Amino acid sequence: MTDQSPGATITVNVLTSLSQIAAEDWDACACPEALGGARAIDPFTSYRFLKALEDSGSVGPGTGWEPRYLVAERDGVPIACAPLYAKGHSQGEYIFDHNWAHAWERAGGHYYPKLQIAVPFTPATGRRFLTRPGEEAVGISALTQGAIEFAVQNDLSSLHITFCTEDEAIAGAQMGLLRRLTQQFHWVNDGYGNFDDFLASLSSRKRKNIRKERARAQDFGGTIRTLTGDDIQPEHWDAFWTFYQDTGARKWGSPYLTREFFEIAHESMRNDIALVICERDGLPVAGALNFIGRDVLFGRYWGCIEDHPCLHFEACYYQAIDFAISHGLARVEAGAQGEHKLARGYLPAPTHSLHWISDKGFSDAVARYLEAEKAAVDEDIEILTAYGPFRKTPQEEQQ
Repeated sequence: MTDQSPGATITVNVLTSLSQIAAEDWDACACPEALGGARAIDPFTSYRFLKALEDSGSVGPGTGWEPRYLVAERDGVPIACAPLYAKGHSQGEYIFDHNWAHAWERAGGHYYPKLQIAVPFTPATGRRFLTRPGEEAVGISALTQGAIEFAVQNDLSSLHITFCTEDEAIAGAQMGLLRRLTQQFHWVNDGYGNFDDFLASLSSRKRKNIRKERARAQDFGGTIRTLTGDDIQPEHWDAFWTFYQDTGARKWGSPYLTREFFEIAHESMRNDIALVICERDGLPVAGALNFIGRDVLFGRYWGCIEDHPCLHFEACYYQAIDFAISHGLARVEAGAQGEHKLARGYLPAPTHSLHWISDKGFSDAVARYLEAEKAAVDEDIEILTAYGPFRKTPQEEQQ
């Protein structure tokens, strides 16, 4: 596939394994800010994270996530890439299109396989069109055209770019893709010096409730620690795997990640991980897994083998806030859904995706649906923000 741009020819190749591209070439596009050893803005699009998914068998044959990585080159030099997958289902995406699939198939078509530019199992906003600095416009154009051309050549129903940045959503819409607005709940660090500073920004009732929840959680009879880097030991992953399996079985039927993923992540990414471990009588009974970006803590998984009041809130939300404040992070993204996060200081935030659908009539119908959905999401964000836990000014109270 080629993109004939003025003065140069861009070639877009489809790779079935990251082994077909050098790590430094991928990361020069995915996280150029980290090439000198600094922390990546987004750990999830880094070579080592995506390669861990692939090498562990979490994606690949039999998973419904078949790698088809896109790499755009100029004169043999990669200038842009994208984590593209052929999908055999809609699981592990968190931008829900099940109704679209049902409608397509009721009309006699085959919605699957489809194409997805995404980080598997990871509802975290980040760049999806990964470009070298200065190549943003040509890179996004080449990757988008390449993905659509691949879909057409293989008679695939659709292409979906999920949890992209707002800038990418705007650029994609200008290229004719359908733009979708959804929401999550994020905690924002307003320059707090410690957790008590954060509590002071809340209404009295919410502040008291959080203090009670933290006290109940801490009273479970054990200790709670957040571990990073070399403090994380193999036995911690043994425990967390048990927690993760329990949560996966209840939420998804079976876990998305394999046991080997955590072993590989320990070797290649433990400095990018904050692992909360709750122990009682020397036995880990619950835990929460977070990944550390340059400015954001990304909450990913939680699990337990014992139920204790409020321990979930403490391990997933309050420990994350503590970590973000102490490490000067700007935000905590606590994953998909969950209006219960609102009372705990996490406010609604828009998330973005882009969609291309091969059938013109179906695409027009989805476009109308997305317009109505956007209006509803905008209204939800406005209402939920107004009902947030933060103190109101006298003027706001009167309103």
